[in-house]
Amino acid sequence: MSTSPNPARNASHEAGRRVRSFWTHVTEGLELEQLWGQFLSEAKAGYGFYSKDVDWDAIKREEKKWKRPFLAVGALFQALLMKLSPVRRVLLLIAVVLLILQPEMRGSSGASFNLGALGALILFLLLALELADRVTMKRDLEIAREIQQWLVPDRAPYVPGLDLAFATRPQNTVAGDYYDAFLRELPETSGTHPLLIVVADVAGKSVPAALLMATFQASLRALAATPASLKEIRVGLEGYARAHSLGGRRFTTAFLAQINPETREMEYVNAGHNDPILRRASGEIERLSIGGQPFGVPLLTESPIPYPLGHVQLLHGDLLFIFTDGVVEALGDRDEEFGEARLLPCIASAPLESAADTLKRVMGEVNTFVGLIRQHDDITCLVLRVNP
Repeated sequence: MSTSPNPARNASHEAGRRVRSFWTHVTEGLELEQLWGQFLSEAKAGYGFYSKDVDWDAIKREEKKWKRPFLAVGALFQALLMKLSPVRRVLLLIAVVLLILQPEMRGSSGASFNLGALGALILFLLLALELADRVTMKRDLEIAREIQQWLVPDRAPYVPGLDLAFATRPQNTVAGDYYDAFLRELPETSGTHPLLIVVADVAGKSVPAALLMATFQASLRALAATPASLKEIRVGLEGYARAHSLGGRRFTTAFLAQINPETREMEYVNAGHNDPILRRASGEIERLSIGGQPFGVPLLTESPIPYPLGHVQLLHGDLLFIFTDGVVEALGDRDEEFGEARLLPCIASAPLESAADTLKRVMGEVNTFVGLIRQHDDITCLVLRVNP
């Protein structure tokens, strides 16, 4: 017996499909638990953004404790208000007054109109204006991110016997961290081109740090294209960074190393950076700390500060892990840092695997630890393994 189609049921199924499709599009496939976690993370970050402009000491000095919550709410509202342009501040104040007082306006015909609805409309208008600004800024930041990605390698150079991998997780759309690895084309090397690797971290966040990162990259590449030694490259970077450090407020920590691909001899300098971890094939851990202060820090004396070079002989099976402070300072949901106490075991227990697998495993540990918590710094790692 044939059954005739049920138009009502088909329409219901189609409506349900469209609702599910719309919900998936809006949430980008995230589960409710993930959405809630992301909301809490963004709410916490937003509170931190506004609360830094509040004079909490003045609120604590208020003798009547019952007044303190109201003072705190008022101070947070004022901090939010002052982030807007003057005309938007006026509109927000008008909207809040209308929503609180709910005044009514009577027309000549006797009909009344609640102006609270006008307040809601003004709030919606302000939201639309702020979103338009945000979208415009996001588009500009995306372009800046694309340009920044051109400045760092998307794949490691091929060096027989050496395996390289790197990754970065920006705190914002653009980052102040920098990593690079390339073979220097030097005429006197007679066919053997030294491998230069670098991981650097510009003080600051987002666009200002990204701009300085770009100038640091340009300076390094220009110096590396000359016959300059690693020591001379370090001197050039230090001079440039100090001249553009805005009185020491924009210094740069960096770890630079140059490796002879044939002998595996490595010379390096650590400019105030987190000490890279060298895990020997035997399991022994060494920290590479020889160097000096960060690039761009003002000199307290006219005498040049010495930057001694470190020398290491890389052996078969050795693993070198270079990272920025965003790795060890990554925060979990309990405001606890990832720390070297978690990082060192990840490196010490690394099996005989590729550099990419080691990098994936460590970054996976960090990502699992932080979850959806918005980080306050960029996270960058570079792994070099000497193939056995």
